[in-house]
This record gives sequence, structure tokens and C-alpha cells, in this order.
Amino acid sequence: MTVLVGFSSKYGATEGIAERIARKLREAGRDAVARPLASVDNPADFDAFVLGSAVYMGSWRKEATEFVRENLAKLVGKPVWLFSSGPLGTEPKDPEGRDKIKEAEPKQFEEFGEALSPRGRQVFFGALDPSVLGRRDRLVRRIPSGCELLPEGDFRDWAAIDEWAAGIAEELAAG
Repeated sequence: MTVLVGFSSKYGATEGIAERIARKLREAGRDAVARPLASVDNPADFDAFVLGSAVYMGSWRKEATEFVRENLAKLVGKPVWLFSSGPLGTEPKDPEGRDKIKEAEPKQFEEFGEALSPRGRQVFFGALDPSVLGRRDRLVRRIPSGCELLPEGDFRDWAAIDEWAAGIAEELAAG
């Protein structure tokens, strides 16, 4: 069974998560590859899918959303897991007291959840390196609250990512 850990990453944090998931699946004996979704020519080459994207303003990146919509018939009935990365910082709650992970769930989780019945959905904290930001995001960081909105640092919880990947490996082994 070959597993595609497909991703759409703007600045590399989601790519890092996808690569970690693929590595953990390989360590558990699964045949897994991490690839940008835009580079996947034939999803039919894969038997299971772990699909993820960075989240911006409540949505997955365009190429991730398009990949799922365009390949829905090839994904239906196969084991699928969905993940996202996005929230930044060390606090589990936002200033209004809302759970950051829950608030960061992209709208695609609901849309694709209905169509694909994924075996799991997970949001992970992301990372931000200001040196790789595009012009618009650099400008956001310059406004008075910009560094609060886009704090610098790697906030990915590698233990949680490893645990989630281990769960996927167990489900795949069980059939």
C-alpha cells in the first residue's frame, strides 16, 4: 500500500509536517511519500492519502482545495486523512478565550468531510520565519499588532504530529 502525504505549503511549515508524517509512516513499515499536491499527476497511483494545507483566512490554499475537488472520484472509498497547519504562538486560546486549534479548522474540513468521510482531521500549530515572508506578510508584521498576529517561531508540536502519524500507521496496518 502506497500512501501519499500530499501538501500545499506557502512558507514551508506545512511541508515540514508532511515530511515528518511520511517519515513516521515509513518507520512504521508503510510505503509513504511526501509531495506537493501540485506535483501529483496521478492520484490513482496511491492507495491511501494524508492531505494537508496551510490555512489562511479560514481556508486551505487553492492548490490543495483544487486537488481534492478535481480528484474526488479517485479519493472516495480510499483511506483519507486531512490536516492543516496555521495557528501560531504558544497559547492554546486566543485573546477571546477560544480554542486556537478549533478556530483554525478550515472550511474544507466540513466540505471534504461530507464527500470523503476522512478517517481523521487534525489542525497543527505552524511556524513562521520572517526572513521568508512575502511582501504582504512582511507589511502586516510592521503594523502595531502585526507581530502579535504573526509571531516569529516554530510552534509545531512534533510529539502530537508523531502521535497522529502513528495512529494512521496503526489504522493502515489494521486494514
